[in-house]
Formats: sequence, C-alpha cells, structure tokens
Amino acid sequence: MDLEGFAKRGLLREDPEIKSKLISLIREVKRIPEDKALLLAQAVLEEAKATLHPRGEVFRLEEVGVTMGDYGVGSRGSGDFYTHTKIAEVIGGTNAVVDSRQLDDSGVVKGKGEYITVTVDGMHSRLSDYPFLAGFHVTRAALRDVYVMGAKPVALLSDIHIADDGDVSKLFDHIAGIATVSELMGVPLITGSTLRIGGDMVIGDRLTGCVGAVGVSDKITPRKGARPGDVIMMSEGAGGGTVCSAALYYDRHEVVEETLNIKFLEACEALLKEDLTIHAMTDVTNGGIRGDAKEISYTAGVKLHFEEERMRRLVNPRVLEMLDDLLIDYLGVSIDALLIIAPEEEAQEIARTIGKAGVAVDEIGTVEAGDGALLHMDGKVTDFSPRFREAAYTPIKKVVGQDARRDVAEMTTRVDRAAMNAVEKKRQFIERIKRR
Repeated sequence: MDLEGFAKRGLLREDPEIKSKLISLIREVKRIPEDKALLLAQAVLEEAKATLHPRGEVFRLEEVGVTMGDYGVGSRGSGDFYTHTKIAEVIGGTNAVVDSRQLDDSGVVKGKGEYITVTVDGMHSRLSDYPFLAGFHVTRAALRDVYVMGAKPVALLSDIHIADDGDVSKLFDHIAGIATVSELMGVPLITGSTLRIGGDMVIGDRLTGCVGAVGVSDKITPRKGARPGDVIMMSEGAGGGTVCSAALYYDRHEVVEETLNIKFLEACEALLKEDLTIHAMTDVTNGGIRGDAKEISYTAGVKLHFEEERMRRLVNPRVLEMLDDLLIDYLGVSIDALLIIAPEEEAQEIARTIGKAGVAVDEIGTVEAGDGALLHMDGKVTDFSPRFREAAYTPIKKVVGQDARRDVAEMTTRVDRAAMNAVEKKRQFIERIKRR
C-alpha cells in the first residue's frame, strides 16, 4: 500500500478527509493504536506536501496522459514491444556488441579476447506471496538469457525489496529459491542488495526484486543472427513464473510442481560443449512464441514460419491441459522452452546433443527472406502476431483483457513524445554537467 501516492492524490484534490483516511489505512495493516497512526499520517502528509511541487529543472516531468497499464507496458504484447524500441532510443547508440536496440534479453560487450554477456530479470510480480518460487524462477530466467546468447554463466547477483510489514522469513525463502538454481547449475550468487519497498512510505508485505547474471563466451548467438534458409527448433517446456501464476490463481496448485526443473539450462549446457553452428537462440518467455516471432523478425529482418502441431507436442502435457481448460493461448504465454535457429544441416546434430541431455526437441519452423511471421495450423496459414497484451492467464488478466482500452495510434503518439522529452532532458543535463 503506497501511502505517499495515496496522500499526494488526496492533497491534489484537496480531500478534507485525507488524514483520517490515512489513519484508517495505516491501522488496517499495522494494527497500532490510533495516536501512533496519527503521528505516522501527519509525517506522511508533511513529506507529501514538501514534494508535491518540487522546484528545479531536474524534477520536471511532462506527463503525456498514457499509463503503463493503458499501453500494456510489462504485459508482453505489441504495446510493450514498441515501448522497448523507444527505451532503446532514449539510451541512444552504444559501442556494445549487442545492446537494447536488438531487443535481446541480454546485452554483450567485447572484453579482452572474449564476449561478456550481462542480463537482469525481474521476478514474477504474482509470486510475491511465494518467495521460494519467485527466487527459483527468476534465477532460472536470468541464466536462460545468458545461455541463449551462447555464453557460459559465471556469476549471479540479486536485488530484493520487501515492504515494511513483510516477515523476514520472506527474505530467506527467496534467497533459498535463488540458491537452489545456483547450486544445481554451479553458478555462484556473489552479491546483491536487500531493501524495503518505499522505505516507511509503503506498508504491507509485498515482495519484488530481480536477479542478474553474467556470462562469458568466444562467440554469441543473438536474435539478429537468424538467416533465410535456417530451421527453427524448440525444446520441451513446462513454464515458469507465468504458468505458476496461472496454476496458483486458478486453484490448479498441483501443476506448479511441473515447472520445478532445470531442463532448459541442461540443454544449453550440452550445446555449449559441442562445436555446433547456431545462428540465434532465445527463450520462449513472456509474450510467448508470438512475441518471440515478432522480435526476431524485427531484429533480424527475416520472415518466420511456425508449425503449430509440432510446437504443441513440446509443451508439458499437464501444463497444456490446464492452459487449454482455462482457454489460455499457450502460444501467447511463457512456456520456458528453448528456441534455436540454425542451418538445416546442423539440425540433426543439435537434436542429438539436446536429446542426450534428456530433453525433447523438434524442428518447428523455417526462416526465409521477408518480414513478419506466419502460423501453419490445421491446413491454414495465418498471421502470427502478438495481441496488445500477452494471453490472459489469471482471472484478473481476463477481466483486463488482451486488447487496448484506448486508441492505440493516439497513445503511440503520446509515447513517442514521452521518449523525445526524455532524450532532450538527457541531452540538456549531459551538457550542463560537462560545463561544470
């Protein structure tokens, strides 16, 4: 519960009852005497008033009237993908080998004779009440992002934020989830940060955070490496945080156990030990295969064809049954499978290598010149694009829906303006600081 945000909204609308409302909210969570809650409410209001209209250029923010929810940012659909292209514009050009412009989940710089891959993944927000699961799946996700760049993970780091009223057991349970994957894969967790969400201004027991990973390699396999004539291969997948959330919030708790594996990582380890030609790799995570298809096509400038029947066979049966029962499009959510794009003549050896690791894999499509992606299903060929948001996989997501609530073109113009404003502010402060 964000007391600061609540207080500022009340002050802006000159709500005469804002102090009493704050007292009630504080006591709802903290169960403290009214006089103590009054002191806290007064302090919250004092700080909120002091920062309601801050003076100075550095505080300037021109709001454009589009919220994160409006534009589907973080919801792994077309709105989110577009936003990431604008983030790359704000960052600007870099001397990295792979940076945010390529839309890969990891970035790469050239070290002394080797490539250094760096990534960070945020934990699934709906796993806040299940710290071990949150830690396990975010760590597995970070390692996946390093592996699919063709790199060997060498270190992990974590950042954990727990709201003021969260029990300290959450901290250790979360670390245990991270450390489980760390020990299984032999990649040490070497540093991190532990903080409260919003300090004293946020009450409740919400948990959030991220895990980062670093890897090294002598070659890389970014998405932009996909070439016409390549084949697309996919490993089996049972899902991670997304499938866990669907199982939890639809009361299919027994399905969660299916996600607790390291098959993806073991498949990648096996591939790294062989001298194979692989042009690109990625993981099927948020946004599903639909999202990956769009990003690969955009980044590599190619057209992708996918065979639905072959993909369906690679999804864990219990997970697929749950998704089908709940009318959740398995092609639009994270199934945590490995996608490999490679020359056709390498496909057999890649399959043999992954199979020896005990992981199922199959060819699911092809790459050709052009742009976009097509889905071959039941004898028909259809456009294979993501919706505005990823497939709705919890009850509340179904209420929110997968389509935009406002005119997308109008919102996109506003998003463009927000990005341009940020670029200009960056330029101004770079110049100002250089003059000092």
